[in-house]
Amino acid sequence: MTRKLAAILVADVVGYSRLAGADEDRILARLRTLRSDLIDPTIAVHNGRVVKRTGDGSLIEFRSVVDAVRCAIEVQTAMVERNIGVPAEHRIEFRVGIHLGDVVEENDGDLMGDGVNIAARLEGIAKPGAICLSEDAYRQVRARLDLAVTDLGQIQLKNIAEPMQTYLLQVGPISQPVPARQPGEPSTKKPPSAAAVADKPSIAVLAFNNMSGDAEQEYFSDGISEDIITDLSKLSELHVIARNSSFVYKNVTVSVPEMAKALGVRYVLEGSVRKVGNRVRVTAQLIDASNGGHIWASRFDRDLTDIFAVQDELTQEIVAALKLNLTHGDQDRLARGRAVDVGAYELLLRGREQASAHTRTGNMAARSLAADALAIDPDYAAAQALISFTHVLDYVNAWSNDPEASLQIGLNIAQQTVELAGEQPNSHFALGMASMWNRELDRARAQVQQGLALSPNSAALLMLMAHIQIFSGDPQGALETLDASMRLDPHHPEILFQFLADARFSLGEYDQAIVAIEQRLQQNAQSETAYALLASCYGHLGRPEEARRAWEKALQINPDFSVERRRRVLPFRNPEDFDRRVEGLRKAGLVVSDATCAL
Repeated sequence: MTRKLAAILVADVVGYSRLAGADEDRILARLRTLRSDLIDPTIAVHNGRVVKRTGDGSLIEFRSVVDAVRCAIEVQTAMVERNIGVPAEHRIEFRVGIHLGDVVEENDGDLMGDGVNIAARLEGIAKPGAICLSEDAYRQVRARLDLAVTDLGQIQLKNIAEPMQTYLLQVGPISQPVPARQPGEPSTKKPPSAAAVADKPSIAVLAFNNMSGDAEQEYFSDGISEDIITDLSKLSELHVIARNSSFVYKNVTVSVPEMAKALGVRYVLEGSVRKVGNRVRVTAQLIDASNGGHIWASRFDRDLTDIFAVQDELTQEIVAALKLNLTHGDQDRLARGRAVDVGAYELLLRGREQASAHTRTGNMAARSLAADALAIDPDYAAAQALISFTHVLDYVNAWSNDPEASLQIGLNIAQQTVELAGEQPNSHFALGMASMWNRELDRARAQVQQGLALSPNSAALLMLMAHIQIFSGDPQGALETLDASMRLDPHHPEILFQFLADARFSLGEYDQAIVAIEQRLQQNAQSETAYALLASCYGHLGRPEEARRAWEKALQINPDFSVERRRRVLPFRNPEDFDRRVEGLRKAGLVVSDATCAL
């Protein structure tokens, strides 16, 4: 037997005994047709596994609650359409219960345990044609899907010891997945209001002010702020804005309410760091932007070696001030791991600062600083993850003399990092990224899912997941994941526009892909990959002159740009996805083969 966490869906036919009593052969034939034409294919599309069927009922396991809910919505919506014009007494309608919980898997694949029992009880209280969700299941999907739900409150389920918070999902047009944000919207769409995330407290941590009197100490105050964001991002009960967006307001004179409104949050944390010799002073205050009130403030004067204890205390006090009821999982994720040498920590902060430049020299400097940190603390997993990241970037950008060797080095180090500190989200990010570029897309997805389980608010992990989905042939899923990432990071990095363009291109939506590429080029006019994809879009749209100008620009930025290398490096699962990019260039008369072009 194996114990694990699983998303469980239980469904049955409403009034099956009545239907079978009227005409058993007919109802069985209709059910067989529904299973072959609708139910089983939908389960397969959403990565489900039918554990067992009991006449009119089914027990199905999914890899995620999102998959389970999407599958249920699709089936229930299809049944509404199929029942149009059918007399009420002859309609086949399903009740569905979904729960995320602990189960025991038998050797034959059967599932048992509370996770199954609760899903079954939820199915029993669902209305015909509806879906009943436990609180644990609803928490996983409320930010990912636009659901018309009714909060049923605390319900005492049969044979379940404690009352459970329960939600009823009504199926209809409003319950469909959120439409992906259009590529042009980030610059024109109003930022999310605090009400948009009213179902959970929302917070932005601003860059702490460097009060050390030494501009070179900026990395330290920035690093403290970033680590607080990282800690808070581990809490599933909190909506945390990513560093990339909150740091936009660094050294900018904007009122706290204005910042909060722009970022779509209610609470803002601001503070300062003064580091002098072996002493450090950290001050912080939590502001309720809805009324400008200071709901908590504190000051910590400590030895530099106590900086990690300061971060822990600060995080715990924020949790207390926001009156968060942490789950056991949240409490475990907040628990600080092994002690880290402060000297190694400072080197890591400098390395992260260098890596954020996304340049060849910055990449080399980041690797060197992380190596120095490891020389002090050989088991410093965060430094190992950074080194792995730099080697993978060498592969992607051909920054090393042997890119393929760089990838293998990055992959090996990332694997060691996960073995050393599997409780750290950045360990899984490193292995997920390395695995993706090594064409191990399923392994990459699994690593990112583990990382998101540890840090539900990680915009970086969501972006990586979207990249994996694009390469795996799931561009629509990538658009939905990117939308979730943008809610956490409204001022997202420009590379996200490239991912949007890639997804739209894969869907054949070339006009929308062009909009996204132009958004990226407004922020980074030196991206040859953006211009190359732009040329292919124009080729597909029958606009050869515009395609030629875009292609010329790509080669002007990088004379060594190679279609052949891009085919070899980009880890598309289906070769046809890359072929479509080359085909656009061929239609514009630009590329004869992977190795040659007409220019």
